[in-house]
Amino acid sequence: MTPSTSQAANQQSQPAPRLLNRPLYMDKLTSYLNTDFIKVITGVRRSGKSYLLLLLKEHLQNQGVPGSHIIYLSFENPENFALLEGKDLCNFLREQIQQNTENSHPYYFLFDEIQEVSGWQKIVNGLRLLCPCDIYLTGSNASLLSGELATYLAGRYVEIPILPLSFTEFKAFSPISREHDEDYLTDYLEYGGFPSIALQSSPNLKDDALKGIYNSIVLHDVISRATVREPQILQKVALFLLDNIGNLVNTNKIANILRTSGQKASNNTIDSYMDLLENAFLFYPAPRYNIRGKEFLARSAKYYTVDLGFVHSQIARRGRNYGSRLENLVYLELRRRGYTVSIGQLDGKEIDFVAEKPDQTAYLQIADHIPENSQRETDNLLAIPTGHQRFLITNSWSDVGSVDGITIMHALDFLNGKELG
Repeated sequence: MTPSTSQAANQQSQPAPRLLNRPLYMDKLTSYLNTDFIKVITGVRRSGKSYLLLLLKEHLQNQGVPGSHIIYLSFENPENFALLEGKDLCNFLREQIQQNTENSHPYYFLFDEIQEVSGWQKIVNGLRLLCPCDIYLTGSNASLLSGELATYLAGRYVEIPILPLSFTEFKAFSPISREHDEDYLTDYLEYGGFPSIALQSSPNLKDDALKGIYNSIVLHDVISRATVREPQILQKVALFLLDNIGNLVNTNKIANILRTSGQKASNNTIDSYMDLLENAFLFYPAPRYNIRGKEFLARSAKYYTVDLGFVHSQIARRGRNYGSRLENLVYLELRRRGYTVSIGQLDGKEIDFVAEKPDQTAYLQIADHIPENSQRETDNLLAIPTGHQRFLITNSWSDVGSVDGITIMHALDFLNGKELG
């Protein structure tokens, strides 16, 4: 049984609440409007993918597109559970198209969490042949872009990765007005940037909501979806990664930690669980890169969490490792700006980040502050030859300036949008 036409009309005609803009993503989405490419928005659960589709719907309505030609469906909404079988969704969409042919506008299909629909790849591919349309999909797992989708839509889709709120977005969403950016940064480091969390003012509510988001990702997007046989092992791997942000991690190290707690898991099992956590966008690996040899190094990487609120909600020891949390924020911000990020290795020295775009390479060290009588942070960057872009990002205003061609930038300036170079 599929939703009735009147139900669908009600879904389309309901007034949307006032939405705060996310220009970083909306500018990209609107630049792709009415192109042949299928737009695939990917990212961790609750990062704002559904919100972005609602922003797009609002934008289309403001551009004069009739509501009957904007078909928005969330497949995690119980009202649409009758459409989770591919044939039912296909019949429903065909009915909508046949009943709304009064104007020449193309149809805009906005499908939220499309992976919940069986056989969705064939349906999405077939819609392009059924009517003039523009298609937008969201999904909470990287596997959305593999397998059958790649087969059916090879070369005909663009991915738009989305992350939780940036620092500037976080300030705009916050219900509490702060006098200084330092106060916003304290909250941002502690509670992260999930939009639903940023909109809350109660610490207890934030704590409970963060635990709920984390559990829904681990239980729904990882354990249930992949039919994990040893969920307790996977959960311990996830907690280990949260507790070791900014540290080099490898499979052997995790296996040894598990053994000391009386649990055994093969390296292959641990590798597969880490892949599942990555595919759910819960963690991002930064591989090691040999700067002189220009090659990636095997065996170990650093892992960064998609949102620091998970460290707050899952790790009992609070208020510690400020430097590693700051490192995590910088990593996420670099990814938002389109950089590919790795860990640099040069003649035995480690460079926190090698950030690369096709036309730019920047080398960065991250430190809460530069310790007195220590030049380690700057010395590592000085190993990079003069003429390269070298930055030290710190949380200390007294350190800001320039040392031997190295730009020392305050974290707030960087997070507020100051560019590298």
